[in-house]
Amino acid sequence: MARSSLGPGLDGILVVAKPAGPTSHDVVALVRRLAATKRVGHGGTLDPFAAGVLPVFLGHGTRVVEYHLGDRKAYRATVCFGASSTTDDLEGELTPAVGSAPTRAEVEAALTGLTGAISQRPPAYSAVKVGGRRAYAMARAGESVELALREVTIHSLDIVSWEDTEPDRPIVVLDVTCSAGTYVRALARDLGENLGSAAYLGALTRTASGPFAIDDATPLEEIRAAAAESPAGLLGMLLPIDTGLDSFPVVALNPDELAAVAKGQFIRPTGGLPGPADHYRLVGPDGTLVAIASGAAGRLAPDKVFVAAPTATPVG
Repeated sequence: MARSSLGPGLDGILVVAKPAGPTSHDVVALVRRLAATKRVGHGGTLDPFAAGVLPVFLGHGTRVVEYHLGDRKAYRATVCFGASSTTDDLEGELTPAVGSAPTRAEVEAALTGLTGAISQRPPAYSAVKVGGRRAYAMARAGESVELALREVTIHSLDIVSWEDTEPDRPIVVLDVTCSAGTYVRALARDLGENLGSAAYLGALTRTASGPFAIDDATPLEEIRAAAAESPAGLLGMLLPIDTGLDSFPVVALNPDELAAVAKGQFIRPTGGLPGPADHYRLVGPDGTLVAIASGAAGRLAPDKVFVAAPTATPVG
């Protein structure tokens, strides 16, 4: 992994292989302590029981999190048939299904109906707000929670394995690729209901979050070891902050343009714009990323500036 060259501190993206157990907030708190910086955030919550890819943004990297919130996600999901769960996953209270368990052929046929653009009801135990209150807090208090349907997209849904040594409680492992905001717990629940049975999510691993893949993720033990002597030990694990922003065309600036951008000023780059886009990556003469900008009518407006404006030289 390449390190970011921006600024004197730790600026970049650390792709963490989150284990099952800790919350996403716990992981961020750990990285914040190891990196000795307050500027740390993550790019998409994972439930405590879920494992897998958790992109953590440090320093200047925290300023590009918003560009990744809509990233496509990929998961390896274990769906257990034969019971429903109050939380739609293994952590809830289980109720045995009334109907018979489905066969592999029936499950495979049902996946088609859950692929593409679908309407999904979030789990009752979720962080969705209802009248200013979290749904999970209302559910824990015994209150009835009515959550609105939301539109999500399931890009692909494929069977990895099928296990039916207990015919009344078969288990299917699925590879899921979906839009941001999808509840895989709800997907498991709906799969069971659509088959006239019941199902819940038994295990979940996020295998990709946008451009960040599980093969590039670093376990927490290695992160702790790297930072044992100094936060600088994390430098070799950081990806550049513009990783995954390949859809943002690059605009090379000359020294005068760089100085203007550093002050947050509009510029009309001498080389023009490489084409229409919502955002552009601006790089200095040495190729270093200096800003993210929006453009219109041949003019660039800096949105995120990563370099300091030059200071005036005292006279006399």
